[in-house]
Amino acid sequence: MGSIFCIMGKSSSGKDTIFKLLLNREDLNLNRIISYTTRPIRSNEKPGDEYNFVDLEEKDRLLESGKVIEIRKYDTVHGPWFYFTVDDEKIDLSKNDYIVIGTVESFVKIRDYYGSKKVLPIYIEVDDGIRLTRALEREKSQKQPKYEEMCRRFLADQQDFSEEKIKAAQIENVFNNDEDSNETCEKIAAFIKQRRG
Repeated sequence: MGSIFCIMGKSSSGKDTIFKLLLNREDLNLNRIISYTTRPIRSNEKPGDEYNFVDLEEKDRLLESGKVIEIRKYDTVHGPWFYFTVDDEKIDLSKNDYIVIGTVESFVKIRDYYGSKKVLPIYIEVDDGIRLTRALEREKSQKQPKYEEMCRRFLADQQDFSEEKIKAAQIENVFNNDEDSNETCEKIAAFIKQRRG
């Protein structure tokens, strides 16, 4: 039986880097679940890589078809952005293990959809000062930095990933990523292998 490993963490916690490191490990042989979003693509992103980028009409069509497992709306300084997971018939838990990036809320809905024995949380934790420094450096590198959105997201994460929400979702697999993402990846890889037995 396959599993879905759901990587979570506040913005600039390094979850995207760890996600890529885990995907590239041949010893884990993980398949990605690519989430969907209506937010604008960043200069370093490719469609179908980090996200499936869709417009609002496509989002509405997927909702109407009943294929959306979970959806989140963020009211940004640039308007509403949606992030969501779609049952696009690319997941076969009888054959494969998968990895996806999400929030506490999306993890709970994916777990409820596929079952708690198949969906496992992996929470990436980072000191807030380190996260803020990382977020600022990333935003500076963009062609059109969105500093207001960076600040909004940083503050929203304090609520979205509160200790109460993490506890209520029964998320116990916590990995600190203050220092080295490669080292954190090694610890998570060991956890995944232990899960497989």
